[in-house]
Amino acid sequence: MFNIVEERRWYFLASGIVVVLCIAVMVVSTILYGQPLRIGNDFTGGSIFVVEFSAPTSGDAIRQVFADVGIEGPIVQPRGAPEDNTWQVRTREVTANEVGAILGALREQIGEINEDTLLFDTVAPAVGSEVARAAALAILVTTVIIVGFIWFSFRRVPNAFRYGICTVVGMAHNLIITFGFFSLMGILAGWEVDALFLTAVLTVIGFSVQDVIVVFDRIRENIPRHRREPFETVVNRSLLETMHRSVATQLNAMFVMVAVILFGGATIKPFIATILVGMVSETYSAIFIAVPLLVTWEKAASRRARAKATA
Repeated sequence: MFNIVEERRWYFLASGIVVVLCIAVMVVSTILYGQPLRIGNDFTGGSIFVVEFSAPTSGDAIRQVFADVGIEGPIVQPRGAPEDNTWQVRTREVTANEVGAILGALREQIGEINEDTLLFDTVAPAVGSEVARAAALAILVTTVIIVGFIWFSFRRVPNAFRYGICTVVGMAHNLIITFGFFSLMGILAGWEVDALFLTAVLTVIGFSVQDVIVVFDRIRENIPRHRREPFETVVNRSLLETMHRSVATQLNAMFVMVAVILFGGATIKPFIATILVGMVSETYSAIFIAVPLLVTWEKAASRRARAKATA
């Protein structure tokens, strides 16, 4: 029987290197932008324009129009296919007079605007702060619920609380990698945290629990069946019995996400790419981080118990 758990120190080392790199990227983002992840209007407040022009243009031309009106530092991104000539612009909160001036300047310097598809929205800073607090609270509450749920579900297994903690460690591993990826894309492509990013994070949290629970449940079933086997062997057996199903399920979802990234709209790509990275990390951590960590914890506790008994 192939022993996955036995090589766990190498998995921990590889994950440690990736986590350090992700933290380093967030540090660089903090130096450049003052934030580990570039925060969008949904959280900081501001205005957003979605404009479809009758003729092709460039992001630099649009930025120049906003600068001429007195709006510095707009974030300009293409939206949809290039032939759609549609652009999304995020700025500080603008007044009604400034909106009129901006649209007039765009018509004069860029070209006609499709009034049917024109979108404009403003989020007040107070609303953005409230959304940010709600997002942080949602992640915290989700974490507490996960630990409590796993503890209750595995309450008949010795040291059930450890199962919950190992799940949360795996989840934290996935979140750091997801944040690091998004931070990197914020530096390279100007991606900003918005409401869709929060949805992606909560999705990653959900996936982080899914596969781990499957393996833990098989461990719970195998412990009474193989009482004479060491705990590490039982865990390794459980991993091998469930790994093919978990990987196959995740691959099916990943293929769909890759297709959406390749052929979908520009505005949804950051959302899908974030989930994809989180799912890849989750598939890895469920097999090579959370479960091996449980074995490491159990063996360390056993050694301490034996040392205490012989002392």
